[in-house]
This record gives sequence, C-alpha cells and structure tokens, in this order.
Amino acid sequence: MRTADTEFTIDALAARVGLPTSTVRMYQSKGLLHAPRRVGRTARYDGTHLQCLELVQRLQDRGFTLASIAELLTAREQGATVADLLALPGGPEEWVSLGLGDIRLMIKSKGLRSTLLRKATQLGLIRWRRGRPQSRRWVLTSGLRVAELDLPPREVLGQIVRLCEHTDQIAADFGAIFERTLWPRIQADSTETDQLGQIRALLQELTGLAEGVVVGAFRESVRHLAEQFVERHELLPADGERPAWLDSSIPILNERPLEPGGDDIEDVEQFLAADHAQEG
Repeated sequence: MRTADTEFTIDALAARVGLPTSTVRMYQSKGLLHAPRRVGRTARYDGTHLQCLELVQRLQDRGFTLASIAELLTAREQGATVADLLALPGGPEEWVSLGLGDIRLMIKSKGLRSTLLRKATQLGLIRWRRGRPQSRRWVLTSGLRVAELDLPPREVLGQIVRLCEHTDQIAADFGAIFERTLWPRIQADSTETDQLGQIRALLQELTGLAEGVVVGAFRESVRHLAEQFVERHELLPADGERPAWLDSSIPILNERPLEPGGDDIEDVEQFLAADHAQEG
C-alpha cells in the first residue's frame, strides 16, 4: 500500500521518523503538525503527517528554529508566497483596485481593451478579485502616464513583455550568486542563528543591490541614447557644447514587473461586458 494511503498510530509515526512520541505531540501542540483523524479515541495519522514531519526534520537540520518552521508552514497554508513571507518588495499592500474609468483612460480604444486586458492579465500585471481588476501601483501610475503621453498601449505592453524576459534573467543571475556564495555561509552558521531571519535580511539586501545595479545601468543607457538622439536630429549647439539637460539626473525607478499571475479570462470578459453596458 502506498505511504500516502497508510495510516499510523502516533507510536508508529514516531518510529518511522525516528523521533520520540513526546516530540511528535510537541510538534502538534506548536502547530507544526496538523491534527490527526479520530477513530473513536484513537488518533490516526497518514502520509501527509509523515511528509510534514520529514520536512520539519530537514528544516531543523538546516538550522531553522521551530518558531520559524511554524511561521513557514502557517504562511503557506494561508496562501502566502515565499516572497511575502520574506517581506520582499512588491507585497500584497501594493495592489490597488482599477475602475472602468482607469481602464478607459489607459486604453482609449474600445476595440483594444479586450485584447490588452487579457494580455496584461496573462503577464500578471493585472489580477482579478471577485470579478474586479487590481494592478500594482506602478502599473496604474505608468499606465496613466502612458495615456497622457498618448503612447500606443499595445507597443508599451510589448516592451514590458521583453523587459520581463531581461529582469527574469537578472533575477536568476543574482539568485545564483546568492545560492553559490551566501547560502553556504548561512548553512555554516545554522547552529548559532535562525536561518529564516538571515535569508530574509540577505535577500532584501540583495534586492536593493540588484535594483541599484539595474537602475544605474539603465540610466547610463538612457544617457547614451540621449547623446545618439540629439546627434541624429542635429540638436546639439553649433559650437559643440553639451546641452545642459544632458547633465540632468534620470529619475530612479522604484518599482518592478512582478511574477506572472493566473489567467482570469472569464473575469476579463465579465468586466468588459459591464464596460460595454455603461458605454451603451
């Protein structure tokens, strides 16, 4: 019979993982192990309890305290992402509701709304909660500014797609640095300090470092682009002096694209139907 279908008494479960029965009870009291099924007065544990105990043991071996393990398990049960748990930028508080007015301002062409909303949803730029759209603050702010400048929203969205490919690679590169250099140090210190707090602090610092590098490199790229632009359009002064505006700082970007979300196309269609009804 498969382990997932097997039932254990608490003594049998403890024996499978090599722990005293009292330790299994302690894990359960601290919220590290979910409650067993009751058959009369007998507790029946199954493969999910075995998997959970094995996970707790692995995390303990790697230096996590019981409090941190409980935090991890509770957060995942409540649907939190790893990024939320580690308090990385771009958490739930950065989502804002979008109204029909916002959508109409950002996508002026009624014929494009369905296509662009689907695409933005597939990219995770928009998510749907109870049939209503939400976006990150930077998406709303940038989208409204794109509309003010009368830039083609389809082209801007295409640029975001390409940008996400680059940022995914940048994140992977910095993640590889973390795993290769910082993670072994955390493991080496596992007997002295709690790993979850160390990981949280180091990833937040690494995020700030990566942002600084990316923004700095982007600012330099835009400066080079500006040089090429003014030369191409003969905007430089005749005497060859640099225009004063070339020395102005380019604004620092504080937000970033986010991880792709679900494809809530049904919510898109219902929302657009309400939009059509109001415009009609």
